[in-house]
Amino acid sequence: MYQAAESSWAGNYHNNIATRRGSSSSSDPLERVVRLASGSAVVIFSVSTCCMCHAVKRLFCGMGVHPTVYELDQDPKGKEMERALSRLLGNAPAVPVVFIGGKLIGAMDRVMASHINGTLVPLLKEAGALWL
Repeated sequence: MYQAAESSWAGNYHNNIATRRGSSSSSDPLERVVRLASGSAVVIFSVSTCCMCHAVKRLFCGMGVHPTVYELDQDPKGKEMERALSRLLGNAPAVPVVFIGGKLIGAMDRVMASHINGTLVPLLKEAGALWL
């Protein structure tokens, strides 16, 4: 159902990590985010009680897209992942964060802007999340 995708920023991040620490850096929250974000066509990092997270999930489901959702408040390492996501977004609020085709799209404002300006559907098609 989902198609794995490789992202250039993810590849560069992995190369930098391998150079600095060797091959075992599985405890790094940012590396875990990168790995999870590259695992499906559409990935949403969310908190189950967040209304904006709910809205972005409903947007994708309403379009016929079935995102992989990681509820950070239900993950033992969720707080560390949330801090890593916040750093990725320039210290902005960390959820919801959307990745399409392994590429960081951003928070709700970026997703809605892409939806309104017509660039979201082509991204979803390119990632294999939509077949319209």
